[in-house]
Amino acid sequence: VKKQILDEEIYCSPEATVLLASYAVQAKYGDYDPSFHEPGFLAHDELLPKRVLRQYQLTAEMWEEKITAWYAEHRGIARDEAEMNYLKIAQDLEMYGVNYFPIAQNKNHTDLLLGVDAKGIHIYSINNRFSPNKSFEWSAIRNISYSEKELTIKPLDKKAEVFKFFSSQLKVNKLILQLCIGNHDLFMRRRKVDSVEIQQMKAQAREEKARKKMENQRLAREKQLREEAERAKEELERRLFQLEDEARQANEALIRSQEAAELLAEKAQIAEEEAKLLAQNAAEAEQERQRLEITALKTEEEKRLMEQKMREAELLAVKLVKESDRRAKEAEHLRQDLHEAREAEQKAKQKLLDITRLNYPHMVKYPQYSPTDTRDANFDKGSIKLDLKDIDLKRLSFEIERERLDYLEKSRKFEDRLEELKSEIHALKLEEKQSGLYS
Repeated sequence: VKKQILDEEIYCSPEATVLLASYAVQAKYGDYDPSFHEPGFLAHDELLPKRVLRQYQLTAEMWEEKITAWYAEHRGIARDEAEMNYLKIAQDLEMYGVNYFPIAQNKNHTDLLLGVDAKGIHIYSINNRFSPNKSFEWSAIRNISYSEKELTIKPLDKKAEVFKFFSSQLKVNKLILQLCIGNHDLFMRRRKVDSVEIQQMKAQAREEKARKKMENQRLAREKQLREEAERAKEELERRLFQLEDEARQANEALIRSQEAAELLAEKAQIAEEEAKLLAQNAAEAEQERQRLEITALKTEEEKRLMEQKMREAELLAVKLVKESDRRAKEAEHLRQDLHEAREAEQKAKQKLLDITRLNYPHMVKYPQYSPTDTRDANFDKGSIKLDLKDIDLKRLSFEIERERLDYLEKSRKFEDRLEELKSEIHALKLEEKQSGLYS
C-alpha cells in the first residue's frame, strides 16, 4: 500500500501523505527522541510522493519538520499499531483497493475504465479515477459473465438495463471475472453471521488486543515513570551542582568580603593619616596666610615708602636737570668769556710783539725786570698784568673742569640710585604678585 501511494497509483492529499509518513516513521523508528532523532535523520527515507514535493515549494528540511511534528504526537504508539493506523487511513482513500482495467462500449475504441473493489464495480472516464460515472454495488448485481472479449453485468433488478463492454484481450476478462468473484465472496462473508468459532476467535483477538493495550499502557507508564525518575535524578544532580556552585560562589564572596574589609581598613588608616596630614597642611596654610597678610601689610608700607622715594627721586631728577641746564648755561657763558679772554690775550701778545719789534729790533728775548729802568718797568708791569690774567684764565678753566667732573660724578651717583630704586620697586611688585597668588 505504501509503495502504491508513493508511486501515485493511489491518490492521496498532501495533508494525508504527511500523516501517513508520520505513522510510517513511528513504525520504523519507534517513539520520537529529540536527543537521538536529530534534524536530517529522515534524509534517506522516501516518505512523500513526488507529485506532492513538486506541488509545494518547500525544502526537504521543511517537509521533515512537518513530518516530525506529527511524529512527536504518536509517542507511546507501538509499531504494529502504527502500521494498523496507516492501513486504516489508507483504506479510506478513494482509490484504495481499486483495480482499474481499460474497457470500451464498442469493439473499436477504449474510452472507459472499469474499477473493481470491495464495494462493487465502478465505471470511470479515462481522465477521472476519483468519481465513477456509474457504479454497481455487489448487493445490486445478479450475474457477471463474459464471452471472449465481451463482459456482461446483469443487475438484480430485471427491469434495469444490462451493461455490456469490451476488453482488449480475453485474459483481461478472465482476470476481471476472478476479481469480481473474490470481492463478491468477501462481501457475502461480511454479511453473514459469524460462527461460534469465528466469534471466539474475534473475542480472543479483542482480549489479546485489550491485553496488548494494557501491556502497552503499563510499559508506557513504566517508561514514563523511568523517564520522570531520570529527569528527577538529572534535576537533583543539576540542583546539587547548582548548590555546589552557589556554595563555591558564597565562599569566594566571603573571601572577597574579607579582602575588601582588610582593604577598607587599610584605606581607613590611610584616610586617617591623610586627614592628619591635611590638618597639618591646613595649619601651615593658615600660618602662611597670616604671614602673607603681614607681608602684604609690610609690602604696602614699603610700597608707599618706595613711591615716596620715587617721587623724591623724580623731584631730585627734575632739580638736577634744572641745575644741569643752569650749569650748562653758566659753562657756556664761561666758555664764551674764556674764548673772549683768549682772543684778548692773543691780541695783547700780538700787540706786544709788534711793539717789541718796533722798539727793540735787535732783541730776541724779553728783557729781565730791572727797577732802575722806568720804561722797562712799565713794560714789565704790562707783562705781569698779562701773566696774571693768564693765571686767572687757567684757574677759571680748572674750576670749570672740576665742576664738570663733580656734575658727572653726581649724575652717575644719581643714575645708580635710580637703578637701585627701580630694582627695589620691581622686587616689591614680584612679592605683591606672589602674595596675591597665595591668598
